[in-house]
Amino acid sequence: MAGHSQFKNIMHRKGAQDARRSKIFSKLAREITVAAKLGGADPAMNARLRLAIQNARADNMPKDNVERAIKKAAGADTDNYDEVRYEGYGPGGVAVIVEALTDNRNRTASAVRSYFTKSGGALGETGSVAFMFDRVGQITYKPEVGSADAVLEAAIEAGADDVESGEEGHVILCAFESLGEVSKALESALGQAESVKSVWRPKTGTSLDEEKAQSLMKLIDTLEDDDDVQNVYSNFEVSDDVLAKLTAA
Repeated sequence: MAGHSQFKNIMHRKGAQDARRSKIFSKLAREITVAAKLGGADPAMNARLRLAIQNARADNMPKDNVERAIKKAAGADTDNYDEVRYEGYGPGGVAVIVEALTDNRNRTASAVRSYFTKSGGALGETGSVAFMFDRVGQITYKPEVGSADAVLEAAIEAGADDVESGEEGHVILCAFESLGEVSKALESALGQAESVKSVWRPKTGTSLDEEKAQSLMKLIDTLEDDDDVQNVYSNFEVSDDVLAKLTAA
């Protein structure tokens, strides 16, 4: 097993999803507010806001919360958030990328550095691990949207680069720069996606044993619990045996 999305599924099966619901909504609201402040409150004219709202709906965020986050962007007392990326190495030498929206760079940098240090890892300079990843657009659909062949055909027509279909659904990949155009074409063909976002996909993986995998899980969990952290990506890989143990733990 490789990749953070599967790792998050383990966390969800452990019951973490319900416990984090309000925190997830808070982070979605922050992204909506920042998007509206930067590009305007009209989703039709603001691609970033449109995607943020779409992802909020996919996570069942109440409509009132979405509207409140948009209105907040027009307020004079709205905090100014900076987009910051942190890079480093976690347990077992796993490459980790952390994306944050923060109103205090010093606070966030200090916190993220401490998380890495406590896990036995180390925070690096910008660019220290990004070269191990590709920045791509990722569009996901639920399994019932159609067969693998139907989704593949729609993806090709939309200008996507690759499709991964499985029991959990369809993951469509495209160039980062083409995300808005491809997602719009796919929406016309397949309907609204479950999520549309830019992600960091690892070019190669780093294998972990059970002990290191548990340490990495703790690091990712701690990072995602931080209010300023929006996304965490890593290039870990674990065997089916280790995955079974982590899932059962």
